[in-house]
Amino acid sequence: MNAKQLIAHRVALELQDGDVVNLGIGIPTQVVNYLPDNIHITLQSENGFLGLGPITEIHPNLVNAGGKPCGIRPGASMFDSAFSFALIRGGHVSTCVLGALQVDQHANLASWTIPGKMVSGMGGAMDLVTGARKVIIAMEHCTKDGSAKIVKQCTLPLTAVNKVNMIVTELGVFYFEQGQLILKEHAPDVTLEILREKTEAEFSVAHDLKVMPIPV
Repeated sequence: MNAKQLIAHRVALELQDGDVVNLGIGIPTQVVNYLPDNIHITLQSENGFLGLGPITEIHPNLVNAGGKPCGIRPGASMFDSAFSFALIRGGHVSTCVLGALQVDQHANLASWTIPGKMVSGMGGAMDLVTGARKVIIAMEHCTKDGSAKIVKQCTLPLTAVNKVNMIVTELGVFYFEQGQLILKEHAPDVTLEILREKTEAEFSVAHDLKVMPIPV
């Protein structure tokens, strides 16, 4: 199992039956592939859908908010962007799962790209992290050049301030509790020393630190 699959699997275990969930582009789209059989969620997309199907069940005339072809479930609803963002801003999304460029030790998030990149703005992320009741960041632990993505202070433009609840990477699982970043799980064969080396942010270690579950 590669890093992205490990992350998506762990995030899927956080979702509850009946949740309304918004999945961002990239790693988050894989989360539905690892949902337990007894967990049924409703996918919301900011381009006007409630009840999207997984990207493996494609309808030729539908795309999700990331512009990728997707499917749709029986009983789904379609509406305009104004209504879609009313759902988001009104607190009707249980959980949003997003990728990130940086998350800092104060639960601040930088998730949109800098000038010159393919994506020119933050899309619906600012609204989602403000309106969703739980914000999970699903991202690889470091950049391609090895730089930390969990940092002391974000240096890129912020998407939101003090809104992240949880970070899942291929190396560990962190929660924000009472303003503190806490390591709750580590990946198999990943030591605390490795995590401290690859994490710029200051974090505490839970007294009941566990090993991340791996799918069988």
